[in-house]
Amino acid sequence: MSSRHGSTDRGQTAASPSFLRSRWAALGVLSATMLMTILDGSIVTVAMPAIQRDLGFSPGGLSWVVNAYLIPLGGLLLLAGRLGDLLGRRTLFLAGNTLFTAASVLAGAANGPGLLVAARFLQGVGSALASAVVLGILVTLFTDPRERTRAIGIFSFTGAAGASIGQVLGGVLTDALSWHWIFLINLPIGVATVLLALPALPRDRGAGLSAGADAAGALLVTSGLMLGIYTVVKVERYGWLSAHTLGLGAVSLVLLAGFAARQATAANPLMPPRFLRSRTVSVAYAVQLLTLSAMFSFQVVVALYMQKVLGYGALDTGLAMLPAAVAIGAVSLLASPRLVGRFGERAVLVAGLVLLAAAMIWLTAVPVDADYVTDLLPVFVLVAGAGLVIPALTGLGMSSAGPQDAGLASGMLTTVQQVGMAFGVAVLTTLAAARTERLRADGRPEPAALTSGYHLAFAVSAGLLVVALALTLFALRRRPAPAPRESETPTSVTI
Repeated sequence: MSSRHGSTDRGQTAASPSFLRSRWAALGVLSATMLMTILDGSIVTVAMPAIQRDLGFSPGGLSWVVNAYLIPLGGLLLLAGRLGDLLGRRTLFLAGNTLFTAASVLAGAANGPGLLVAARFLQGVGSALASAVVLGILVTLFTDPRERTRAIGIFSFTGAAGASIGQVLGGVLTDALSWHWIFLINLPIGVATVLLALPALPRDRGAGLSAGADAAGALLVTSGLMLGIYTVVKVERYGWLSAHTLGLGAVSLVLLAGFAARQATAANPLMPPRFLRSRTVSVAYAVQLLTLSAMFSFQVVVALYMQKVLGYGALDTGLAMLPAAVAIGAVSLLASPRLVGRFGERAVLVAGLVLLAAAMIWLTAVPVDADYVTDLLPVFVLVAGAGLVIPALTGLGMSSAGPQDAGLASGMLTTVQQVGMAFGVAVLTTLAAARTERLRADGRPEPAALTSGYHLAFAVSAGLLVVALALTLFALRRRPAPAPRESETPTSVTI
């Protein structure tokens, strides 16, 4: 099978056993990269006190250990996705993984704040290059709707596992060895991923820079996104109505508006306007933004609640949240592909959003002296709805992607995820902190003031999910479930 985009040049046919094996091997490589990226985002949080103590970060400067990674990751995804279409997605994937692995070693060897922040920035760049094209490679490998659904379920499972594994692993490595190892652990994973990717991923030539080298558009969208994400992550320090936030936010919007205008007139636009004309894709992006804003904030705020109110340690918090990862992973891996195959993405998405909204509503009443089994464990079971939502949204968001723009679609979907996570954490933690401060000033005890602030954050999360549910019900068109092939029943998918 050979074609200009996403093809293999190893003389295999789409039906040959060797080609089928290579596709699933490629999925393993892609999933390992996603696991490494998400794990790196969560593993750092539990090691922050140790990093501050050893390297002498100021309280304000410590946030840059996280922000220096998030800003290039979110800002470069759209550009990286398009570059994958132009230069070859395999090439960009390998370059991104190599840079991420090298930067991880640099971060692990850091002996001062400046070097660590610089290494984290390079990690973000490498992660953006690799993760922007992952879904683009996946959808070009798995063209059969039922196999694609199965592959997306497996891919989503690794993403769900990465968040909780990172929290647990971060606590174990920091306590048993040192914080340096939370970065050095990426070395064997990264090297193995690159070595396995060389034979597993199909070679694709890309369309060439002449087919879409919109330098002005790239500058506008990258600077606009990076500045916007920087503004959002610094809201907690400056406030929503400060000159810093309003001024930089306005500049970011102007840059993004300039990018949109540029795309309507450019000869080779970075993001062709036709790409967003699909109602299904546009609504899926909106639902993705709302859902990720709520769910990533849930992870952060629940962790804060367990540590600051219930007195859990970092490792205890990671272990306590492990049932959520297991539930999400099991649903995304085992149930979601079958349900999507039988009922379609829209119905599965509705069911998942109902479960997630119920979990957030439950948390709005969690007490100061919560019991884990009766007050928190039911929530971690309900958030299994994310195992339905994430694969369904991924399938909808990539539904209009052809071989020529699968990298762009992948970059767009991942950009929406990152912006949603950054925006959600900034909004919800700021709202929670503001309510807590008001209650402290009124003389409320510290645990009660904190819990009330977290209740507000959970209530806003529930509201975001209800809006996402309304969009799904009233704005998202029904898409028929893929018809079963003659050799399989409607609910069975074999690898």
